[in-house]
Amino acid sequence: MLAPPPDPRPEWFAPHPAYSLAKFGMSLLALGLAGEFRADGIAVNGLWPRTLIATSALDVIDVGTSRDARTPEIMADAAHMILCGDSREITGRFFIDEALLRSAGISDFARYAVDPAREPRIDLFLPEDEAT
Repeated sequence: MLAPPPDPRPEWFAPHPAYSLAKFGMSLLALGLAGEFRADGIAVNGLWPRTLIATSALDVIDVGTSRDARTPEIMADAAHMILCGDSREITGRFFIDEALLRSAGISDFARYAVDPAREPRIDLFLPEDEAT
């Protein structure tokens, strides 16, 4: 599930409360569903990007340009890692795409950059210790 780590902060809600509510609602839903289906071996986890992802949403919300983003493939690769894990062991957790891939030994993220000459912009809803 695309959901940020459940750490709601007033500064994240102030500029866009409806968007923030929707995203953190997904976080709470992930936790609830993980608990509900844990005994059945069905995993529910949250996955969130460390940086902006080049989607059509960037054209709508004006938080950056796609040149400051990574391609959606980074999220696909991170989701694949989660889906290949043991559903009885990995549930009710929240992952950041880059951190998850780094834990698997991936350290070159240039292939995910829309513009490798630019540093991708950090996404919303990440605690400072997870954004660095």
